Amino acid sequence: MRRLLFLLCAFALPFGAVHARTAPSGGEVKNLIYMIGDGMGLAQVSLLMIERGYEPVAFDRAQNVALVSTYSANNRVTDSAAAGTALATGRKTDNGMLGQTPDGAPVESMIARAVREGRPTGEVVTSTLQHATPAAFYAHAADRDDDRTITEWLVRSGVDVLFGGGGGSFSDEQLAVLRDKGYRIVRDPDQLDAVSSGKVLGLFADGHLASARKGRGDYLPRATQKALEILDADARETGRGFLLMVEGSQIDWAGHDNDAELLLAEMTDFDRAVSAAMDFADEHPGTLVVVTADHETGGLSIPSNEEDFHLSDSGVQYDFSTGGHSGTLVPVYLYGTGAERINGILDNTELAQRLMQLLGLE
Repeated sequence: MRRLLFLLCAFALPFGAVHARTAPSGGEVKNLIYMIGDGMGLAQVSLLMIERGYEPVAFDRAQNVALVSTYSANNRVTDSAAAGTALATGRKTDNGMLGQTPDGAPVESMIARAVREGRPTGEVVTSTLQHATPAAFYAHAADRDDDRTITEWLVRSGVDVLFGGGGGSFSDEQLAVLRDKGYRIVRDPDQLDAVSSGKVLGLFADGHLASARKGRGDYLPRATQKALEILDADARETGRGFLLMVEGSQIDWAGHDNDAELLLAEMTDFDRAVSAAMDFADEHPGTLVVVTADHETGGLSIPSNEEDFHLSDSGVQYDFSTGGHSGTLVPVYLYGTGAERINGILDNTELAQRLMQLLGLE
């Protein structure tokens, strides 16, 4: 049993404040901002809303909401590799596998299809870039822990903008190959201020980035904004829409640790990135923001402290039932152009297939 007895004042900043504007929903979907809160279920979003005193959060801006099932090909409870593959490719696979079917056949992700068509693409994460969810969008591997193979796929991926950790997995030869391909390689997020277009690989830690409680600061929302700036400039240059995947990677780890305080910090950070994406959609018609999760982590529930509901406030508890994942449905929040076109209860593969259809990538 865990109780959270505070509001996370350190994150109550004007950056990414919720606006009353709403993006236009009609028209052709040109740009997709695909945001994945790793381990984020409805209870995690509810925790954020409760601890913010029900003041508006970015999720409140959603123009449409759906629900998604998350089971993998071989398990009713998925891991991030299988769920990431489903969200990236529209195909089921076994737990632990990336970008391929259970029999080992490779499947093409929506980002790989966009690269093949010459569309600008990007990924922004708080984990390593080789971690399961981001890797599902570019790699094909039988084992999600095969870091060497996954890094090689990343070098070959052609993804234009890559921000995250995992710098320690690259060899000098691989970095030289990327420079020859035109990538600017930066190690400090402040160096991104000088970047406005083109290919860029931001390696901001040898492993995972720090947690939201331990020095990561406003990296995720600002990296999301910078990636959108770069991809938008490149899209204007090429005349093609872009595809950006953003992951709140460490929401999952807070759930694994049954740490409600860390969960609030990570959810608050992710909410600010979602707000930045929605602000972009307000200013750029043709942009669809899709916010979902690969699965729920921790089996979080939010019971009342008291059974007497005549009290003015019974208080709440944050109870975790597992240190692993759960098989519950996860939410999908949609905002911007095309938000009204995805509805109801879907499988995670159906969500990916419909997004590819909207982008003309089916």
